[in-house]
Amino acid sequence: MLTLLPNVLSLSRIAAIPVLVILMYLEAPLWAWIACVLFTIAGLTDFLDGWLARRSKTTSKLGQFLDPIADKLLVAAILLMLVAKGRISEYALPAALVILCREFLVSGLREFLADLRVSVPVTHLAKWKTAIQMISLGWLIVAKAGPDFIPVQAIGETGLWIAALLTLVTGWDYLRAGLAHMDLESPPPSDGKP
Repeated sequence: MLTLLPNVLSLSRIAAIPVLVILMYLEAPLWAWIACVLFTIAGLTDFLDGWLARRSKTTSKLGQFLDPIADKLLVAAILLMLVAKGRISEYALPAALVILCREFLVSGLREFLADLRVSVPVTHLAKWKTAIQMISLGWLIVAKAGPDFIPVQAIGETGLWIAALLTLVTGWDYLRAGLAHMDLESPPPSDGKP
């Protein structure tokens, strides 16, 4: 049972996405707070599934596939909804774009390297990036539903920019590690045909 729990937690993050999208379409402040709580729980399952897998010393191929996919789907869906609902200002839009592009870059790179049987471990800096990113997204989900005396959106957008800067650093680290395994020149065709 303990070996299946990390996979169930990853699947729960994916299952939370449509619920979060619906909640973010609802206008009352209560729904924004409920969405923030659900997003926070989903974010915590990211930590918990990895911790459980390490603690029980049971990692599965399914878990190695599901965990990063669940994270990327959750982050991408929330970023898109925040933009659609105007909870990210035009000044923070580039930060959201950097984060989204890095998710695609790292996914493609990991898929390429998996074919070569090369593993790229997650760095401590990448874990910090993820934590700051998730906290910032939680602030932005609440945005205008937050108390007037706290600059909720400004705090969320500042955190998003910090996460974006860390995203550039960690994305470059992953890309540099991947480039070491890439043959940038195509080998000549073996049968003489292009």
